[in-house]
Amino acid sequence: MIHNFIYRLLERRHFWRYASFSEIAELYASRTIRIIAMNIVSGFTSVYLYEAGYNLAFIMFFWLCFYLFKVPLSFFAAYFVARFGPKHGILVSNILYVPAMVALGFMPDIGMISIVLWGFFMSISASIYHICYMVDFSKVKNAEHAGKELAFMNILEKIAIGISPIIGGLLALWFGLQVVIWVAAVLFALSTLPLLGTIEPVRVRQKIEFIGFPWRTTIRSILAQTGVGFDYVTTGIVWSLFIVIVIFPGAGWDIYVKLGVLSSVTILAAITASYTYGKLIDKSQGGSLLKISVVANAVVHIFRPFVTTPAMIVGTNIANEVATMGYTMSFMRGVFDTADLSGHRILYLCISDIVANLGAAIACVLLLICSAFLGDTEGLKVFFYFAAGFVLLTGTAHFSIYRK
Repeated sequence: MIHNFIYRLLERRHFWRYASFSEIAELYASRTIRIIAMNIVSGFTSVYLYEAGYNLAFIMFFWLCFYLFKVPLSFFAAYFVARFGPKHGILVSNILYVPAMVALGFMPDIGMISIVLWGFFMSISASIYHICYMVDFSKVKNAEHAGKELAFMNILEKIAIGISPIIGGLLALWFGLQVVIWVAAVLFALSTLPLLGTIEPVRVRQKIEFIGFPWRTTIRSILAQTGVGFDYVTTGIVWSLFIVIVIFPGAGWDIYVKLGVLSSVTILAAITASYTYGKLIDKSQGGSLLKISVVANAVVHIFRPFVTTPAMIVGTNIANEVATMGYTMSFMRGVFDTADLSGHRILYLCISDIVANLGAAIACVLLLICSAFLGDTEGLKVFFYFAAGFVLLTGTAHFSIYRK
């Protein structure tokens, strides 16, 4: 149903792209279902561990191990996509997330073993998926209207993200988070269906070659990925823990509903921003959008320690959504163009993913240090100041498409 809706919408709006409708519609449909599956539970996982009795240091150490483990896995993912193609990789990735969710569901019964299994399967799935998705989208996009296609993808994602946390929060409140986890496992299995039986958009049985890789033209965009990874941890993991530990301490299990509602109210701002930014990118304004959005994102992080009420959380989430959307869409457009020009699409996206994971790991280490010396509450607040400076690295990327 989702696939047919997307296919028909694209056909009416992009009649010149008839040959690739099926490819991009299948990618949209599969990613939308995956996003729903992830966001009915992913926004709660760190909170789930915290409410289960694990402290902030343990949770951040878990995520540190997760991101460090993903570094070598990115090479494995690159060789996998070169050998079998991105759609087969996405298929495998979605299937691998099922045992990750099952393992997490058994945490009350088997404790640490379930956490290890969850992290193991989740890291493999995430590594394969990210590179495969980026390779697939960068290949099937339309170069002249990539901004519009990124906007459409983001609108679908934000609708899914806007709805799923509320659904997940209510299910967690009424039936417990374990039921939400089982539902997510089923959805991950369903997300493989749109990709079954489809052809690969790239040549399979390729070899990864380091010789001739254009380091001079790609190094700045690669290093800028550290800011992207750092910001991902800040906005997702750390912000949700800040809300639970500092703003709503001792809130109990109804915190899932609160987090779901507070995350979902940004949907209208996200949709509007996606549409506007897509037009700006296609009008060659992506470079300016990237720099302005990165600075705005840093300002949002500076403001986070002063948030104390639900209304302020909503305002911060909306501001963050607008800023993050701006730099994410413009940055991805630049990455896709660089991947096209590099002649080493898979290797470039692999190295970029590795550096982003290292940036995320740095964020985990920094929060561990802050909390160790200042305590959890003050450590979280000081961390946001460091984040404001660190995410500015994202704006140092120089993409040739924005110099035309």
